[in-house]
Amino acid sequence: MPTGPDPVTADHPATDRPAAADRLPLRRRLLPVLALLLLAPWAAECSWGGFAIDDFLPVLIFLGPMYGGAAILIRETARHLGAGWPTIVLLAAAFGVLQAGLVDQSLFNPGYLDDTQYADTRAAAEATLVPGLDFSLRQAFDYVGNHIVLTICAPIVLVESFLRPERRQRPWLGRPGLAVVGVIYLLGSLLIFSDSSGRKGFLASPLQLAFAAVLVFALVAVALLPRWRRALPRRSRRVPHPLWVGLLIVLVRFGADLTPGWPGVAIALSLAAAVGGLIAYWSSGSGWGQRHVLVAGTAGLVTAAAFAYLVPPYSPASPAAALAGDIAVTVITVALVGGAWWRLRRASPAVHVAAG
Repeated sequence: MPTGPDPVTADHPATDRPAAADRLPLRRRLLPVLALLLLAPWAAECSWGGFAIDDFLPVLIFLGPMYGGAAILIRETARHLGAGWPTIVLLAAAFGVLQAGLVDQSLFNPGYLDDTQYADTRAAAEATLVPGLDFSLRQAFDYVGNHIVLTICAPIVLVESFLRPERRQRPWLGRPGLAVVGVIYLLGSLLIFSDSSGRKGFLASPLQLAFAAVLVFALVAVALLPRWRRALPRRSRRVPHPLWVGLLIVLVRFGADLTPGWPGVAIALSLAAAVGGLIAYWSSGSGWGQRHVLVAGTAGLVTAAAFAYLVPPYSPASPAAALAGDIAVTVITVALVGGAWWRLRRASPAVHVAAG
């Protein structure tokens, strides 16, 4: 039964949140912004073993404006609107389609990975080509899903978990700051679009570009629906321990990769929808707190880091450099997730993810 309004949004309605950013000192607002700017590209490209350790810094420099800028803009848009995680996830999906469909166009380029150590995945990708649009639905699920989980959600969850409860749901930037980040993101995306190692000289067909653009606009439109901004009542129901939530997500991640071809895509989509619905159900309970959010948001990151030892980097690297990168990924992931958990070790107020 309902137990009352959302404890986070009840005291800070959506109309008051933009003003909240102005009441915090600039230094305190910029620190989490900078953290997110650096964490997003690392989580997107390094956390799963995509680069050896000597490439970590170039990844942060060249991909930070695009990945980090997107993560900041998505987080700030949701918090300024007074919306919750459904808005963040939908905007993250829109970014994933925008990135893979319009910026680097890896979604439509069948030879995108041919110059990497993942060239042998092309045959498996072509087994799930969508007729007429000529893109692999399996790759689309992986590309967009990884952007949702690794590029956007995990970094936001981690940074917010290090903050005090009253700051997690509030904006960090005002309009001038958002404008600056927007320019940084656009310049970073333009760099990837024009660079030979970004789009790799490929240009999708007008039909493919139109399809991607329409899908991006549709996802953004759904993300901005007013329903995600309503404070929903919490319900008296039991929720599992955060670690059980994380274990479920890890098992679903494994299950999504077990079967190739169209059956595998169907299984992956079904599992993703099921776990998303289950988390939405649990999150409406009064016992759902920030530690649940932390585990749910970083389970994919932890899984990626664990399997970094089993996958090669994009470009050939010495065994020592590759192993050093994998060890660094483990240390960084444990430090971030463990540090955030330690930060939340004291009982914190339940934080509703606005699942309704």
